[in-house]
Amino acid sequence: MCNMVAMRSSRVLLSLFALELGTSVSVIGLLVASISLFPLFLSIYAGRLTDRLGLRRPLVLGAAGVTLAMAVPYFMPTLLGLFLSAALLGTANIFFALAMQSWIGLLGNSPTERTRNFGNYATCVSVGSFVGPIIAGFGIDSVGHAGAYLICMLFPLAAFIAVAFFVRNQPGPAKREEGAAPGNAMDLMRVPELRRIVITGGVLLTGIDIFEFYMPVYTRGIGHSASVIGMIVSMYSVAAFVVRAAIPKLVRWKSEEQLLTRCLAFGALGYLLVPLLENPWLLGAIAFTLGLCMGCGQPLTMSIIYNRSPAGRSGEALGLRLTSNNITHTGVPMIFGALGAAIGVAPVFWVIATLLGAGAWYSGGPGRKP
Repeated sequence: MCNMVAMRSSRVLLSLFALELGTSVSVIGLLVASISLFPLFLSIYAGRLTDRLGLRRPLVLGAAGVTLAMAVPYFMPTLLGLFLSAALLGTANIFFALAMQSWIGLLGNSPTERTRNFGNYATCVSVGSFVGPIIAGFGIDSVGHAGAYLICMLFPLAAFIAVAFFVRNQPGPAKREEGAAPGNAMDLMRVPELRRIVITGGVLLTGIDIFEFYMPVYTRGIGHSASVIGMIVSMYSVAAFVVRAAIPKLVRWKSEEQLLTRCLAFGALGYLLVPLLENPWLLGAIAFTLGLCMGCGQPLTMSIIYNRSPAGRSGEALGLRLTSNNITHTGVPMIFGALGAAIGVAPVFWVIATLLGAGAWYSGGPGRKP
């Protein structure tokens, strides 16, 4: 949760600090994309490393790296400092996140238990996601952008101290099926269920990242303060917290795949409405709706991938998921940043709505096969 406070606060801090420095929307798109650049190439490797070495070292390395990344803009309050911070933040977090997700999966003895555990994990993530933007917003208003980074750095520092000195008995290396030959990560894409969920998971995470990037830009453009922006963004996390607590009951109502399809479809509808609104209460309501959809979908993708992965390759499969996500994350901010600079922010929300709608069709359209 502490690491997630840093990750979510950094999204708000990154966009607003860049705007304060006079950066254009297109360059902010490059800045946000830099968070995903190195994870794009390292996710599968980080997953294999987690499978091979166990969880302790990736957790410690990741928490230390995120702490350092959050300190960089305080000591280097320039656009270069923001780029360095974003690149290090994404790289370090990939090791921490994959190790943590693998640990959560190992705690369950059945698909149902794992779905519950991933839902509980995602609930804790939601708490961090809720707190992060609020701290960032009020921190900016109180001590400025650089000072807010230093305040938010205290949270990953706490995570580092915990995993390095207090948390013991993390699971060791994963065991493969007896007699199984070493596989290529792309072999996993030949499993139809994995291929389908990797693609739709990438679409879902794109929706989440674009919200965190463009909602601050859009609301700043219509005149809202940093504190109001932080509150609007946090409504997403409140909703995600609520819906993730209900995931064990929801999967008894519909299957994981059916729920994911509905999350994508209703998320598309929410994005269509964002550019039509300026009232902060209405924007908060839309953010809450998007939080219900995106917040439910994210743990579902983790659970489905873990449950469908071959024995001993769960970290690698989760890494493949994040590679797919980061391919989209890297390209979308750059493309849509240029689009936003050219014709405004509204088309970005509408294109994402279209993308989510297509993901819903691919995930569970009538008669659709994997």
